Amino acid sequence: MIGPPAGRVAVKPVARKRFGQHFLVDRGVIEAIVAAIAPMPGENLIEIGPGDAALTAVLLDRVPRLRAIEIDRDLAARLRRRFGERLDLVEADVLSVDFRDFAAAGPLRLVGNLPYNISTPLLVRLIDCREITQDLHFMLQREVVDRIVAGPGTAAYGRLGVLLQAYYDTESLIEVGPEAFDPPPRVDSAVIRMLPRRDPGSVPVPVLSQLLAAGFGQRRKMLRKTLLPWLQVRGIEDTGLPPTARAEEVPVADWIALARRLAAIPVAPD
Repeated sequence: MIGPPAGRVAVKPVARKRFGQHFLVDRGVIEAIVAAIAPMPGENLIEIGPGDAALTAVLLDRVPRLRAIEIDRDLAARLRRRFGERLDLVEADVLSVDFRDFAAAGPLRLVGNLPYNISTPLLVRLIDCREITQDLHFMLQREVVDRIVAGPGTAAYGRLGVLLQAYYDTESLIEVGPEAFDPPPRVDSAVIRMLPRRDPGSVPVPVLSQLLAAGFGQRRKMLRKTLLPWLQVRGIEDTGLPPTARAEEVPVADWIALARRLAAIPVAPD
């Protein structure tokens, strides 16, 4: 873990609950995040949810220009007044943005303090953009980060972690307490780094998602009662998995291998 020093920067706007806003105000945490990102001039850096620009301002100390996506119209206006042409601001709901529109400027480097209510759907959506993405550095709820980086046999290991680890190398970088935000959230946070893997091959996201839903739908039950019968109906008999194992004990590599076999079946019954 990176241990950020103490210190705070002021925050002026009022956080809006409907946008899940918690403004990062701890200067030490901000500096630690930017150090982890290590932005360089000329990179296609995109910040999601710049808010009151606590992270934006420090990033723009390192690079001449930055693209950002902000849903709050009032904050967007403040950002334009403050940074002018140095900030290429897209005023939109990030869940409706097609990130491929930004790929002409080079591989995407995505950063941000994500609202907790959109973090999981956004991460799943970004899987489809991994081929044009260099890396992701996001502040998330710590529980979510723990789930994403968890290994088999642990309580946090589940569908989300397997799905994202199938396509990314993941690493928890910085733990952040509620006091680093204004207003303070009721949970701890953490910063995660995600690097797209270049070896998943043709593992379709919908197929892997369907497989994980079947496997983890009743995670406390043995595979012989859940996943194995489901696979047998689809023509996969020999899985090599212990029938008495549970989904949380199956390594990511085995889930990927099963997804590839499932995707190779011409027509699978509903």
